[in-house]
Amino acid sequence: MSNRIYMHFGPLVFTIALATGLQTPGQQQPKKPDSSMTRESMEEMNKRGDRVMGFDHMQTTHHFLLARDGGVIQVESNDANDKESGDQIRSHLRHIAMMFSDGNFNAPMLVHAQNPPGVEVLKQLKAEITYKFEQTKHGGRVRITTSNGEAIKAIHEFLRFQIKEHDTRDSLEVVK
Repeated sequence: MSNRIYMHFGPLVFTIALATGLQTPGQQQPKKPDSSMTRESMEEMNKRGDRVMGFDHMQTTHHFLLARDGGVIQVESNDANDKESGDQIRSHLRHIAMMFSDGNFNAPMLVHAQNPPGVEVLKQLKAEITYKFEQTKHGGRVRITTSNGEAIKAIHEFLRFQIKEHDTRDSLEVVK
C-alpha cells in the first residue's frame, strides 16, 4: 500500500520540492549572484554601458578571465545571427585595447560610475602592459598581458571587480 501512495504522490512531492526550491539529497543550492548590486543599480549600469560601449548588454555576454600573466575581457553576441552586435562589440573592444594601452580608463569609470580597483596602477604601469584585441566568431576579446607582478595584481583586481559588477559568475581565481 505504501508503494502505491509513493507512486501516486511521489512525483507530485518531487515537483513541489523543485518548484519551492527545496533540496533533494545530493543537490547543491543554486549559486547566488556574486554582485551586491540591486536589480535597479544593475539596470542603470547596463544603460550606462549600452551608451558607452555602443551595444545592448541584454543581447551580449561578457566574460572576464584571470590568467597568470594578466587576463581576458571577452564579449560575444548571444545570437549567432546578430552580425550588428558582433560588429559593435569588435569596434568597442578594438577601441578599449587602444585606450587602455594609452592609460585611458574613462570607459569603465563611465559604465560603473566609479573608478574600478587597480586602475591607478594600470595607468602608472601602462608601458609594461600589453592590450591585444582578438576577433572571435561572435564578438571579440582583449588579451591583457604583462610580466610585472604589481601590474598582474592590478589587472586581477580590475577583472574581479568587473566579474562582480556584471555578475558574470566567472571564476575569481586564476584559470590559466
